[in-house]
Amino acid sequence: MAGIKKPFKFGEKIRAVRERKGYTLKVVAQAAGVSESLVSQVERNRVSPAIDTLLSIADALEIDLEYLFEEYRRERPVRIIRAGERRHVVESETVYEEIVRPLDDDGAHAIEAYYISLPVSGETKRGSYGHLGREFGIITEGNGELHYETKVYPLSAGDSVSFSATAPHILINSGTITLKALWVVTPPQRFS
Repeated sequence: MAGIKKPFKFGEKIRAVRERKGYTLKVVAQAAGVSESLVSQVERNRVSPAIDTLLSIADALEIDLEYLFEEYRRERPVRIIRAGERRHVVESETVYEEIVRPLDDDGAHAIEAYYISLPVSGETKRGSYGHLGREFGIITEGNGELHYETKVYPLSAGDSVSFSATAPHILINSGTITLKALWVVTPPQRFS
């Protein structure tokens, strides 16, 4: 199931190695500097030991850590959105071009990122009431204003801004050319 982590269960491997070597719980516990009870609980997956305890037990049994954790190695996905395959949303002539697509297994770390192309005198609409999360943006071309609560923050090419998205906020193109910006939002709002 996406988003739910399976607990690490390596107790069976530790017990199998201990029994194969003919060691008692007492022998392993003494060599590792821990109690017999703790070794037994680790072998039965009743407790998840501190890393230094696990290293001591593995050392006492001469277990390679790669062996203990081999089933938990997994490939971390690298996500690529090709330039010609980006999704676009157009709202009142403002174009949002998706550059990071969140996935279900991102959980609490989900973000979305997009390019904004805002026409002269155009403004974003979606943040006008605020929403949960945070936003970060960097202006890549043009000039604009961030209206945040009751304050106005002028922005020029190269300026970046970050803020809590819970307050009302609008980006307005106050310049004479299309305003372009890279925008990052967490949790995702526009393309989800």
